[in-house]
Amino acid sequence: MMGKDRYENIKIPEQLASVIYNAQKSASARKRSLRTMRFASLIAACIMLLFTVNIPSVSHAMSKIPVVGKIVQVLQFGGGGERTDGARVGTEAAENTLKIHFSSGNEPVANVPSYTVEQKGAPNRLIFTFNGTRQFDYETIEKDLHTLPLVKDVYRNIILDDSAMRFVVELKDGVKHSISEFKDPGYLELKLTPNGESAPPHEVFSIRTGEMLLGEEMGILEELYPDEDISFIKTATGNFIAVIGEYDTVEEAKNKLKEITEHEFYNGEFYVDSWMSNESPK
Repeated sequence: MMGKDRYENIKIPEQLASVIYNAQKSASARKRSLRTMRFASLIAACIMLLFTVNIPSVSHAMSKIPVVGKIVQVLQFGGGGERTDGARVGTEAAENTLKIHFSSGNEPVANVPSYTVEQKGAPNRLIFTFNGTRQFDYETIEKDLHTLPLVKDVYRNIILDDSAMRFVVELKDGVKHSISEFKDPGYLELKLTPNGESAPPHEVFSIRTGEMLLGEEMGILEELYPDEDISFIKTATGNFIAVIGEYDTVEEAKNKLKEITEHEFYNGEFYVDSWMSNESPK
């Protein structure tokens, strides 16, 4: 595959060390943007709460659900949590719900560590990133997520920060989700529900790399292109690719690629490709 050959021949820039250092310095600035995202998500949560409490059947059903902790917000994508360091991550799965809880020592933490949730298409997936988490059992997280019948696949992404973790949850077609944040104790609750209908599959164009193994190459690419919305997808062969953007036409994708080729670190690693929205790229 020409794309794979191009990727394997990438030359690591001499300035990489300074790039990574500058990216780490800017991480704190990016984290401050989470506060704005959290505020927008809180507004959405208030609207949802107003809607549900005014529907008698929903309100009655909710009154029967035991609540542990105080709800902070409900969102589909965005971010929240508080700045922490060294939190331990654990999970519990039941039916179509995953509880992600956090502890320090042997005690649960009061607030969820700083986090973001992104939603991407082609394929439909959620990208969870947690900061200030130095202890996590990814194998258990993956195992618990695979017990949820509406989950299609689960895989890690590697980032160049030993106090952060990221994993991707691919959802089956026609699945809705919500994420609730709680405090005292701090935990997240991911709920999946079938909506009974799926969007018709369609061809999606994107900027991608050749296949790579799970490893630091992911983090390096992300740091080399900090202004691009890079994400990583597991391919049909079980490897990974970096992708930028989702476009309806090949012309849009080519225009974006032309823009990327002007980047100072560009070395031919990206090219235009397409696949169906409900499938994994090859």
